[in-house]
Amino acid sequence: MKKHVIDAIKKQTAQGNLDNISRTVLYEQFYNEHPEIKWALLAGLVSRNAGWNMTDLWSKWFHVLITSEKRDLLFSTYERANWTIFADAFPQLLWYERAKKKGKPDYSLLAALGTSRFMQNEWRRFCEKGDEERLCTALIINEQFVIEGTVLRKRPYQNRVFETLLYVAEEHAHFSYVLFPTKSGKLYGLYTRDFRDVQKRIVFGKQLAKLLFHPLIHAGIIRFLQDTPPTGSRYDYGQYMKWSFSNTSPPLRGTVPLVAHHWSNRKDWYLRSEEDIEALFAEEKEIEPVERTNWLQMKMSELYLLMKLKQLLRLGERSQGEEKHGRRSVLRKSPTEETRFGRGH
Repeated sequence: MKKHVIDAIKKQTAQGNLDNISRTVLYEQFYNEHPEIKWALLAGLVSRNAGWNMTDLWSKWFHVLITSEKRDLLFSTYERANWTIFADAFPQLLWYERAKKKGKPDYSLLAALGTSRFMQNEWRRFCEKGDEERLCTALIINEQFVIEGTVLRKRPYQNRVFETLLYVAEEHAHFSYVLFPTKSGKLYGLYTRDFRDVQKRIVFGKQLAKLLFHPLIHAGIIRFLQDTPPTGSRYDYGQYMKWSFSNTSPPLRGTVPLVAHHWSNRKDWYLRSEEDIEALFAEEKEIEPVERTNWLQMKMSELYLLMKLKQLLRLGERSQGEEKHGRRSVLRKSPTEETRFGRGH
């Protein structure tokens, strides 16, 4: 019986982990059915942002800013991180759904699903005490440590992405923020620095959760999600805004490739961790919602100027190349011309 349940959960997870769109839809559906699991809503919105970042790599501006090789590398890194989080977290959500329906959680299933010892303890605690905020924080902590060991500290991602000037530039110009849109056209969100630091990512996740559930903006974000199916295009929120940017924003499906992932030699991060995990549960101070619409306009302007600068540099390099080629051509022709003129005298 247990094997049948485990196989069913794994199959459902694999089917849902097809691409960014399928992950986003399932996170948001799960929250709608189980609003006590606040992390699912946060995961859905972060997944939407990941989709926008992914498709940006195929936009008009990024065709100028980065090479196709670097684009593919960045895409595979973000896709792998988001795939890994879903592969780890969604079986836990399905386990909870089953436990809630049965009225009696079977904690042994969590271990069989590859859930960390840390989250096994936290799910037991949640089922006994019902602390929604702690469970949300626990899932934030868990998933950041999961990708720390499987993506951020693993070759080729560590050497080719997160320790390169390319990533430093991308972090400052583009990938450092998460947006929470509304149908009124107002955008809220936060940005961070140094995505490579696991503790900073955890603090960032906790701050995002505080902002997401702030009573002044929460209902507006929910209305946006309910009325706006995810496509991976920034038009998802751009359609509600009073301004637009000249960059293209293609839909994800039909633009980015489907990727087949594998997760071999899976290890429990918690059994090897030397961190003071309990200290990571420290509550973040309240965050007042600040509208980021103008800030996003500024970021888009910076990105546009960076793209135009790259175009000018390329034109300059091309002109220099043509000038050098012209000089070499003249030098090659000179003896011939002299010989021809000499014959004429």
